[in-house]
Amino acid sequence: MRKRRKVEDHDNADRWVISYADFITLLFAFFTTLYAISNVDSGKLKMFAGSMKSAFKTTGTDNSAGTTIIEGIKPINYADVRLEKDIRITFEKFGKLEGISISRDERGVSISFGDSVLFDTGSAVIKDEAEPLLLSVISVIKRTQNNIIVEGHTDNIPIKSKYLSNWELSTARAAGVLMYILKENNNMSPERFSTSGYAEYRPVTSNVTPEGRAKNRRVDIVFVSNRYGS
Repeated sequence: MRKRRKVEDHDNADRWVISYADFITLLFAFFTTLYAISNVDSGKLKMFAGSMKSAFKTTGTDNSAGTTIIEGIKPINYADVRLEKDIRITFEKFGKLEGISISRDERGVSISFGDSVLFDTGSAVIKDEAEPLLLSVISVIKRTQNNIIVEGHTDNIPIKSKYLSNWELSTARAAGVLMYILKENNNMSPERFSTSGYAEYRPVTSNVTPEGRAKNRRVDIVFVSNRYGS
């Protein structure tokens, strides 16, 4: 008796068509939804937005600060983004300046001044040539509602001046910058401001090299995250 030849199974070469059809269907549904909501009232739009939040696991929106929070994704504070842009535009008139950097993190927006930009070595007296820079900072502060922290930092080399330690120098420099800001505009509420001196204990890089120590000697002006007003 002749044995029946086994029929070999073959993969379905057209299986991709099913996935492609599903993709096209989803696109059609998406654009149909966009068209449908283009003429709906605000109430229906809010209902749709709520369903989208649930679908994408949105945990909340802080409208006062312009912050969108999505689960698993670091929130973007658009008020801080606008503030950072404003600061950069304000400082553009000075051109490229060594020893000044602008950054944004979870605390807010910071302007970092290298110590040689504002002070002579071992001193907490603001240089005359640094005053236009601080006046520009004041102009930004006046356009905001943010609380401000002025922070003084040093490297890890022991101080050799009238100050007995890096703690005293960093604190004196932070206080000096704050007093200059308040003196130049006494209409600003002092309750918005605070100072801190951290000596060498919050470096931004290693103190091993002279370049690293220069970066660590700085005064940071922090615009704490808040509503960014006109």
